[in-house]
Amino acid sequence: MKRVIARGEEETKKVAGRLADFLRPGDVLALVGDLGSGKTTFVKGLARGLGVKGRVVSPSYVLLREYKAKSPLYHFDLYRLGYYEEVELLGYEEYFYGNGITCIEWADKIEKLLPKSYLRIQFEFLGEKKRTIRFLAVGPPARRTGGQADRHYQELIDRI
Repeated sequence: MKRVIARGEEETKKVAGRLADFLRPGDVLALVGDLGSGKTTFVKGLARGLGVKGRVVSPSYVLLREYKAKSPLYHFDLYRLGYYEEVELLGYEEYFYGNGITCIEWADKIEKLLPKSYLRIQFEFLGEKKRTIRFLAVGPPARRTGGQADRHYQELIDRI
């Protein structure tokens, strides 16, 4: 696990931008934290780092937005999710296991649908503008998987 302190929106975006440099197709980022804790701001920085042109907005009312970039960016916002089957109706597997980068805000609502390995990013308030961002590689023990996914997410964390 790694912990980063971000002092404002621009620092949050910079952290995400650094991470964007090392992401690869198929990566899943599970964002968790209270309302207003920086999840969407983080995705905006990630999108900028991936080369997304145009405005990035929260898909709260539509659950998913897709952005064209070096690798497609799939941005889920599950804040208004009533039941996890709604995500199944979207064909989530196509995104989670596809050729893009998947960011899921409020990922804790669908933990049982998440891939076996992913990067969990936890946001917590430290003050009005200050946030703690914690990064954790999640996956089965390396000895069962050969460690490839776990190692990749751990390397991402080390580069932040």
